[in-house]
Amino acid sequence: MLHEPNPPQPLPLSTPGRNLMRLTLVRGITWTGFLGGIIFGLEVVNFQLNVVAVFSVIMSMALINLLTWWRLSWPRPVVDREYLLHLLADVVGLSLLFYFTGGANNPFISYFLVPLTISAATLPWRFTWIIAGYILLAYPLLMIFHHPVPQLTQMEHDSRFNLHLLGMWANFVLSTSLITVFVFKMAQSLRKRDADLSNTRERALRDEQIMAVATQAAGTAHELGTPLSTMAVMLKELSNEHTDNPALAADLALLRRQVDTCKVTLQSLVSNADRSRLLNPESKPIKTFFKAVLEHWEVLRPDVRYCIHWPDEHKNEPWIPDDITLQQALINLLNNAADASREPVMVSLDWNRQEAQIEIHDQGKGIPMDIAERLGQTFISTKSKGLGLGLFLTHATINRLGGTVRLYNHSQGGTLTEVRVPVLSPSLKSTSQEK
Repeated sequence: MLHEPNPPQPLPLSTPGRNLMRLTLVRGITWTGFLGGIIFGLEVVNFQLNVVAVFSVIMSMALINLLTWWRLSWPRPVVDREYLLHLLADVVGLSLLFYFTGGANNPFISYFLVPLTISAATLPWRFTWIIAGYILLAYPLLMIFHHPVPQLTQMEHDSRFNLHLLGMWANFVLSTSLITVFVFKMAQSLRKRDADLSNTRERALRDEQIMAVATQAAGTAHELGTPLSTMAVMLKELSNEHTDNPALAADLALLRRQVDTCKVTLQSLVSNADRSRLLNPESKPIKTFFKAVLEHWEVLRPDVRYCIHWPDEHKNEPWIPDDITLQQALINLLNNAADASREPVMVSLDWNRQEAQIEIHDQGKGIPMDIAERLGQTFISTKSKGLGLGLFLTHATINRLGGTVRLYNHSQGGTLTEVRVPVLSPSLKSTSQEK
């Protein structure tokens, strides 16, 4: 017996891989800014620096950033430990840069808070304490051990600005901007992740309800086979006995067609459950598909009255999956409209390159707004004796195919049901034709 694999769960929108990509962007912006500041200091302020050592640190960080971009192209996922190593590489690079540019006197020393903030927002608390412990150790050491830069430790009397204060202001602007952007992106990702998880839970709950209904339906279909066969035999005998009564014979013929329709529907439940057909569904031109739906509906509801508006005959006709569940979903909607309307039901069909649109307009009383918002989500019905199961399964079926169902109170009275279903692309259509 084959076991179905567990359905893949959606990946969280905020993962170490995406965080590493953001960290790479932040690193590129930061070290580009440091490079510009050092060049400004050398050319304009005449900083006394170990140029070879400083540029070696900057080039090393640039190389790490390039290797990180290359790493992001690997199929292996990024884990928290690897992300921690990247943050440690950043703080080590900052320590070396500050060591060669004045140590704790460097006004950009508070930039240590940026990787610490990123770690607090993305990593477990024990990893964040590793970053914090390193920074708390590096800061006092840089106060003692560093290459001094005279321009950062004393103020020139003929200067209107304190270069150290000016650097602290620039560092504040840079740190604030990067922290704000990064934390905003993280918060946005978390909100999207929560919304995605909520939708996943709702879909799982709905799928459980559908599975329960499907299990009961399969058992009921199996039990209905015998009484339908008995009814078919008895109706045939009654038809043979009352050939002299045309009115009764017509009624019996109608009942036989109804019974035959039920038997065909039950047989289709078995044939459409075939795995190969589910994996490789057939397709039809949309008008052919919809005409078959209407013909089946007329057999089920011989008393129905409707008017249909077809698109222009010269309009290029797309194809649509020939799904028995989609047929049943549309019939459910047509039945609801016919039950609610004493006037003919107005049906229209239209399409574009992406989707087909079916509108069903009845002349009933409309739907109360408090019920309209919940229709199709749970077992809610607008009928006095309805169970709400038809609309629930209709929504589930069309949503599974990537479509939508919306119900509106029409301005001219009644309810307008709008169904949108994606159409097949030319490549999928040609594949279906080959089969």
